[in-house]
Amino acid sequence: MRKLVLTSGFILSITILSAQEPLDAIRYSWLTPQGTARAQSLGGAVSALGGDISALYTNPAGIGLYKTSEIVLTPGFTFSNNKATYRGASATDSKSSFNYGPVGVVWGIPSYKANSKWKNMSVGLAVSKAANFNNRVYLSGENNQNSYSEKYIDQLYRDNRAGPNDIDEMLNDPNYRYGPALAFNTYLIDTITDMNGNFGYFSSASDILRTGGPLGQQQIISTKGSISDFSIGVGGNYNDVFYIGGSLNINTLKYVRNSSFKEIDTKSDPGNYFDSFVADDYLRTDGTGASIKIGIIFKPVEALRVGLNFHSPSWYSFKDTYYASLTTDTEGYAGVKSQSSLDLNDGYAGEYTYRYKTPMRIGAGLAYIFGTQADVSSQKGFITADIEYVDYKGNTFNTQDNTSAGDKEYFNKLNKDIDKVFKSAINFRIGGELKFETVMVRAGFNYYSNPYTSNYFDNQPGDITNASRMNISGGLGWRNKGMFVDLAYIHQIIKDAYYPYRLDEGVYNAAKLSNTIGNILLTVGFKF
Repeated sequence: MRKLVLTSGFILSITILSAQEPLDAIRYSWLTPQGTARAQSLGGAVSALGGDISALYTNPAGIGLYKTSEIVLTPGFTFSNNKATYRGASATDSKSSFNYGPVGVVWGIPSYKANSKWKNMSVGLAVSKAANFNNRVYLSGENNQNSYSEKYIDQLYRDNRAGPNDIDEMLNDPNYRYGPALAFNTYLIDTITDMNGNFGYFSSASDILRTGGPLGQQQIISTKGSISDFSIGVGGNYNDVFYIGGSLNINTLKYVRNSSFKEIDTKSDPGNYFDSFVADDYLRTDGTGASIKIGIIFKPVEALRVGLNFHSPSWYSFKDTYYASLTTDTEGYAGVKSQSSLDLNDGYAGEYTYRYKTPMRIGAGLAYIFGTQADVSSQKGFITADIEYVDYKGNTFNTQDNTSAGDKEYFNKLNKDIDKVFKSAINFRIGGELKFETVMVRAGFNYYSNPYTSNYFDNQPGDITNASRMNISGGLGWRNKGMFVDLAYIHQIIKDAYYPYRLDEGVYNAAKLSNTIGNILLTVGFKF
């Protein structure tokens, strides 16, 4: 066991590291609507409108408006620009990727009974990208309050690894291969004993803060992956007044995150036993889930449509694959040392399986058609609006098999934190279209309000609770002789917060994120 003896007293960190953030839950539930170029250019406000394959993902009753059949393709392209403000300094980064909306087919099936009030039914089948995780964020700043390395010490104190006899056990415990063991073996943290014989842990990086600091901190986060929804739905038309429908959605999720956090001695003092460290982390999450959506559309008069829909939670089964590495330069103390969790785990990455449930959603919509003819070719345009309720407290994590008491306790605490962090929110969508014979002009807007409570950010610097997502969209459409082409541009503005690391006591620092995303979608369809 290594030991550093100090001739003066020392301050022990008694903060506790939270291994998994409640903010992780919002990644899979704070999503704006998916859809064709037509639906997206209308701000996603199509729950009362119907007649678009996007109805499978919004209000399946809209499938019931189909009286013919069509096939749809929706390729797209996304480009994002990110600005992160951390500790008073700003940094920018960007990333672009290909995207896609609904690709599928809808069959309109007329009633075979001449006097039946059930005019027709429709069956839809499509796959669409519900979330695009391709992104890159860079943040940089100077910190004179705490060090990233303190989270390793926090974990040891949390688990009562606070005695000299615990070191060997800690180094052989699989729970520490991705953090404290790496920090200990690269001398980023070490044991200390004060002049009174009291045992504790020491971080050469955080010790610089006692002499005035500051520490330079940088992080690059690169993410990729998506959520893809395969949907099959059925809609029915009762007397051209009531439309009902439902869909079954199978979700496949892939999320890959590469993070590199660097901390440096800004004074470049070769005598303080610290120059820099780089902590690299890799996480891949694969998941499969399922949900159902049901809805109705009521048309009391030809010009007006009213829609109601319910989206059940998505129940996921997740598998995480992860590894970590740490490279530390402690100058004259131990020099440059590097180690990976793969070195401590026979070359294997860590794996963990668990369950996750998204919140349910309840929505309503209104659409007013200009030109009340039943013949859609005579309609002059429309205006449509949606409202949606989501209780983000419905985000829930759980164990895969309910056999581990420790896992149950951990997830129970995490879910209680989620109840404190998140709140319910109301989301709005509005859009309109003007029709000029075969050409249509469209515009839309939607606003997804703040899902956070203020409890999560109490006693922290800056007001970062004003998170939101806003889309401004527009597009053109062309329809003629059984073929249609729609083009849309969606400009998304996202305000959010991110914590490079968290400490339960004292001040930990958040980065304010401002993200602008441009989406271009092209939908090509053929009726048959």
